Amino acid sequence: MNRIRQPRDVEPRFFGLAPTQASFEGAVATAMFREMLRIRRVEERIGERYAEQEMRCPTHLCIGQEAPSAAVCAHLRPQDLVFSNHRSHGHYLAKGANLNAMIAELYGRATGCAAGKGGSQHLIDLDAGFMGSAPILASTISVGVGAAWAAKLDGRDEVSAIFFGDGATEEGTFHEAMNYASVACLPVVFVCENNLYSVHSELDIRQPPRPVAALAPAHGMRAAVVDGNDVEAVWKAAGTAVAHAILGEGPTLIECVTYRWREHCGPNEDLNLGYRSIDEFSQWQQDDPLERSRSAFLAAGWLNENVISTMEQEISEELDSAFDFAIQSPFPDPRELATHVFPDPS
Repeated sequence: MNRIRQPRDVEPRFFGLAPTQASFEGAVATAMFREMLRIRRVEERIGERYAEQEMRCPTHLCIGQEAPSAAVCAHLRPQDLVFSNHRSHGHYLAKGANLNAMIAELYGRATGCAAGKGGSQHLIDLDAGFMGSAPILASTISVGVGAAWAAKLDGRDEVSAIFFGDGATEEGTFHEAMNYASVACLPVVFVCENNLYSVHSELDIRQPPRPVAALAPAHGMRAAVVDGNDVEAVWKAAGTAVAHAILGEGPTLIECVTYRWREHCGPNEDLNLGYRSIDEFSQWQQDDPLERSRSAFLAAGWLNENVISTMEQEISEELDSAFDFAIQSPFPDPRELATHVFPDPS
């Protein structure tokens, strides 16, 4: 484990990308904190309720990784599109998709965003521009690039933001998609949430000693590697990347070095498995992106405890309502099993 990065030991590096100098303060900081808080509380509630065995789909929680979702999606417009992976809840929520429909989907109900047939790994909300998530490693990267190509051909003002993990960068489709996005100068923002592990395999045994972001110049594009637990750093890099895409200046890769707290798949801790040490885990917990932001924003006067208390109450009530909605919703009719299998010919 010689190369596992320690918290706040991420050296920012920029490959042809100058992060935005836009001011990160006041309303922006407050909105970022609230989004991260909401994602955290949703994930925690799912973890608490999962043991009831009413949610029967596999679920991958993003506790500890909230900053990239909040910071990147903050720059996306309603017409911009998000493509996600198996650890998708944060991306879905930050893009403004429907919480009731998400929780209902986890419960396999007909009111779920995929009609109760997809579960946690197949979230979708086309109205919010959340184009879907999928468990097959790197599978949505080429789809997101294809959507950006279609938008460019049709003259539509759209940006594709594609979220994936460090493991996905070891798949051929990642490099093929990066190459074509660069060749065609497509409006794409590639967001690698590098949480240092692919399931239980650490980064050090899978990749050579270089940032994932260093792959971008080989494909002729800009890139940055930033502290993925620093919401301001991610927000600034994402702001520049999205601006380049909107202006027709091509794709960017942002590597956000972060850390997941829970097991790869499921709601529990997994330190008993021995693939990561308790000391490493404790250090990353102390670098909690939510608590870092809370402390910094309180000190700056952008937040106060009354505002945070109000946020907590609002989010708790929203969650109560979403879980009630899901539990009270009907299961899909068995006849629905064969629907949405093939394209509608009409």
